[in-house]
Amino acid sequence: MPFLVQSLPPIPSKPWSPPPSPFKLITSIKRTHFQITSAKRDDEDDYHSTLKALKSRGRTPRKSLGQHYMLNSSVNERLVAVADVKDGDMVLEIGPGTGSLTNVLINAGASVLAIEKDAHMAALVGERFANTQHFTVLQEDFTKCHIHSQMTTLMESNSLLRNESKYAKVVSNIPFNISTDVVKQLLPMGDIFSVVVLLLQDEAACRLVEASLRTSEYRPINIFINFYSDPVYEFKVPRTDFFPQPNVDAAVVTFRLKQAVDYPTVFCIKSFFSMVNSAFNGKRKMLRRSLQHISTPLEIEEALVNVGLPVTARPEELTLDDFVKLHSLIATS
Repeated sequence: MPFLVQSLPPIPSKPWSPPPSPFKLITSIKRTHFQITSAKRDDEDDYHSTLKALKSRGRTPRKSLGQHYMLNSSVNERLVAVADVKDGDMVLEIGPGTGSLTNVLINAGASVLAIEKDAHMAALVGERFANTQHFTVLQEDFTKCHIHSQMTTLMESNSLLRNESKYAKVVSNIPFNISTDVVKQLLPMGDIFSVVVLLLQDEAACRLVEASLRTSEYRPINIFINFYSDPVYEFKVPRTDFFPQPNVDAAVVTFRLKQAVDYPTVFCIKSFFSMVNSAFNGKRKMLRRSLQHISTPLEIEEALVNVGLPVTARPEELTLDDFVKLHSLIATS
């Protein structure tokens, strides 16, 4: 049966007064905020409720936004359990969609900040949770927003900070096409997040967490992830649990973020990752060649020997600890 598509009113170009609504629409120059103010428990989400929610807005999933909606509520329950979400926790959710995971988070007692790029879905999820005072949705592109300042502001708010923990959590079913960008943006934020739990494409999850030395899958992102976190592959999610069904399975990954004092000791983090990226730019090249813009080939060979590696070493042969030691020997401040 085809979707019943209804036309949506155009977005006005100047400030307007919304009709009576259970939630407040807060606008600014750069973003739209739906600030929710009261409480309710929703039913579990399934295929029919998801379709009903989309049809109510005349929407179909957009491939350009990587929209695949979770149909299995038990997967959402496991996501929340893995993150150990408790009453009073502050949780960031990226891409809430129709709100199936949001629903489980709120029922677990969390205060949720949701970031949704699709304006129609931001409005939908805002209306759905209009009766809970512990939910805020920002209509924004996560990869371009200043999430650190957004989270800091909310966590300092007496109305949302309901426990003594100074760390928030991230629990999200994110679009597969932005997974690397999300990981790069979140993992260095150990000062505000304790754990990041993401539902990713299964192949990407394995590549990010379990890539082995001396394989084509071993890349700078693996060094980055282990520098900032302790990653764990949790469980696999079949593609049949999504609408529309993607061509691949998914998986849940946990990143337990490190505090700055626990990072490997390097004199300059930016310099360290610049060296790592340079090393992998010529992946099949020996390090004495790919890093010769940093130090002479002879100095690099001597440093490799001091690290306990052969002078012919290539980047895919080095662990995080090896790169840290090499950096300390050849990089200059």
